[in-house]
Amino acid sequence: MTPMTVARRRLGDLLLARVAGDDADAARSRIHTAPGPRWFPTGSAIQRVHGDASMYVGGLRALLLQSLHPLAMAAVADHSNYREDPWGRLARTSTFLAETTFARADDAERAVAIVRAVHRHISGATPDGRPYRADDPHLLTWVHVAEVDSFLTAHQLYGERPLDAPGADAYLAQAAEVARRLGAEDVPTTRAELAAALERYRPELERSDAALEAAEFLLHRPPVTGPVRAGYAVLVRAAVASLPRWTREPLGLPDHPLRDATLGRAAGHTVTRAFRWVMGGVEPVGEPAASADGAAASSSDGAASADGAGAADAQPAGRGGA
Repeated sequence: MTPMTVARRRLGDLLLARVAGDDADAARSRIHTAPGPRWFPTGSAIQRVHGDASMYVGGLRALLLQSLHPLAMAAVADHSNYREDPWGRLARTSTFLAETTFARADDAERAVAIVRAVHRHISGATPDGRPYRADDPHLLTWVHVAEVDSFLTAHQLYGERPLDAPGADAYLAQAAEVARRLGAEDVPTTRAELAAALERYRPELERSDAALEAAEFLLHRPPVTGPVRAGYAVLVRAAVASLPRWTREPLGLPDHPLRDATLGRAAGHTVTRAFRWVMGGVEPVGEPAASADGAAASSSDGAASADGAGAADAQPAGRGGA
């Protein structure tokens, strides 16, 4: 093993521990190799998107976009410890995505049940008195809309193999299955429905102190130091560049369309290639073992346009991630 290979594997293991937690290896084995039926077929559109390095860009973009809903952001500000334990929150989110995308159906159902149980105990009010509940279907749908718009946008811009039009719709239809199980309603299943959903929510989105504080933390005070900070700055530029232009003012971001289209796009390709190279050094896990009845997937059928792509890359929710 060459020194470069050793360094690459070490970097990959360090990143994996950050993204997926200290028990990442055990979680990866359970999620990807335990026998039993899955919600989605191997190589499906949702596995292709959630198993790509572009999820790092999409994840940061999603957090920024989600923060613009004052009720959703108030729930995060009041009940989340993202400032004190950002890595723990990242690991929990990464594991949830991996379990609902790749794990056995029983494990995916348990992951959803845990989240729903937590949501039932979260409620409160915004600083101006508007009440919120984490299990409100309308808020759950907003969180989902912001997520899939971000994940799909990042994948189409920076993914190793972007989806064609039917594949993009297949991704949204498959992701909608998870959202409905979490309690969301009127969930978009096509790109046209997603665009319409974003427009419906826009009147509810606004600048808030909590959103600005979250943006300040995510963009300017991240929990990374040293050389990693420089790499994170590239990730930030890519995520911000991919946001809709109308998000700039409420998030307190500068609006530079030409810079976003050039330097931002270059940053996205650079950072995703870097993540892909680093995580490629992680020892991969095997394929799922055959279940007792030979079932390997759910009845979801929207995978034809995924070109048979599995999650071969080592990414946040892929076989090299959680």
